[in-house]
Amino acid sequence: MPRNAESIAFRSALEVIRGVEPRVADAIGAELADQRESLKLIASENYASPATLLAMGNWFSDKYAEGTIGRRFYAGCQNVDTVEALAAEHARELFGASHAYVQPHSGIDANLVAFWAILADRVEAPALQRAQARHVNDLTEADWFALRRELGDQRMLGMSLDAGGHLTHGFRPNISGKMFDQRSYGTDPATGLVDYDRVAEAAREFRPLVLVAGYSAYPRKINFRIMREIADSVGATFMVDMAHFAGLVAGKVFTGDFDPVPHAHIVTSTTHKSLRGPRGGLVLCGPELADQVDRGCPMVLGGPLPHVMAAKAVALAEARRPDFAGYARQIVDNAQALAEGLLRRGATLVTGGTDNHLVLIDVTGYGLTGRQAEQALLDSGIVTNRNAVPQDPNGAWYTSGIRIGTPALTTRGLGTAEMDTTAELIHTVLSQTSAGVGPDGTASKAKYVLDPALADKVSRQASELLTGFPLYPDVELG
Repeated sequence: MPRNAESIAFRSALEVIRGVEPRVADAIGAELADQRESLKLIASENYASPATLLAMGNWFSDKYAEGTIGRRFYAGCQNVDTVEALAAEHARELFGASHAYVQPHSGIDANLVAFWAILADRVEAPALQRAQARHVNDLTEADWFALRRELGDQRMLGMSLDAGGHLTHGFRPNISGKMFDQRSYGTDPATGLVDYDRVAEAAREFRPLVLVAGYSAYPRKINFRIMREIADSVGATFMVDMAHFAGLVAGKVFTGDFDPVPHAHIVTSTTHKSLRGPRGGLVLCGPELADQVDRGCPMVLGGPLPHVMAAKAVALAEARRPDFAGYARQIVDNAQALAEGLLRRGATLVTGGTDNHLVLIDVTGYGLTGRQAEQALLDSGIVTNRNAVPQDPNGAWYTSGIRIGTPALTTRGLGTAEMDTTAELIHTVLSQTSAGVGPDGTASKAKYVLDPALADKVSRQASELLTGFPLYPDVELG
């Protein structure tokens, strides 16, 4: 392939877009420029390959394809069948699963498919059949509570939000919290680590239908063999949401007890984050749940997105290449180097370090809230997101933590030496930022004070650090 093929492809696409709405073309170009210049440390973000990006911009976008392979509600889906089958095949081979469902539009959708599959498999009730016949968006709040009463108030046990769990694991603001009576397990207050004995005790007391493992802000491995034993001890279905660490599973960094696929009844994931694919989701399961999972559309999902399934097939094929394992290993090496660099400079980290792709900084040691730290870092060319820490005194909006991750910078080629420099830049900003004062003269949880000259200096240093690691080096837009 000519080295300029990617430039030609993206430049031509922008010219076509500019002919209709130039402001959209300008925004797309500006986004690439912004991403090239900033240190992207959001743990849930990455950079998809040009092949993956290009696979989404084509005529598959125009096709309706409700149903599953060979059983569509629309005619003319033979080419959609091809790309969906390829994506499912790559997912099965990559993760060693017997069945893969690649239609979910997101991780939330993948979780909804899994929840309904579990309920359909475990619960026989006219209410469930009626709910399956209607789209979930048509169900009112009263419908959900009536359904839960008829289903026997089914229970879910998952990791608490402040310990690193996710909103979709049964919490009330999310639809999963309307489907299940939820209880959380936390982490040990002294160590921040999962205490499996406490999880087992909570399971024995609560008797959940579903035990969920997985996280969005827990910087350590989870022993899925032990979690499966806990689920089996109370007759629960064991579900793992590996959205964040799927790339570490695919790259064989997480193996044995730390690979969820051999131990869980059902596994969900996104296809972006550490897996480095398009924004979307997937579900892996054994044959006992396969039929129910394949009913995700129209039970939960609207029409599948064939152009995104095509991109999933490309990204999953990329993840099966030998070099992906090296990439996954480097993600963890970089995260550990970043954690060590922060610790040497006096930062406080939840659990004292990391085993995976993310680091959680408790910024109260800097006298800041997560919201203040997030914005001060953004002003300085460092993109992160605020996140709660265990027993967070500032709640889920302001928070006391900053979550950072290494998948994106690792994709750009940065290594452990650059992670130490990154730690220095983060520490410099946080140590030179102070809490601001609100209109009433009291300390603000949102306002902050940072010398603009320092922010500009760090931003330039971040840009200089990235100079040797160009993003999409074969793509020139002008």
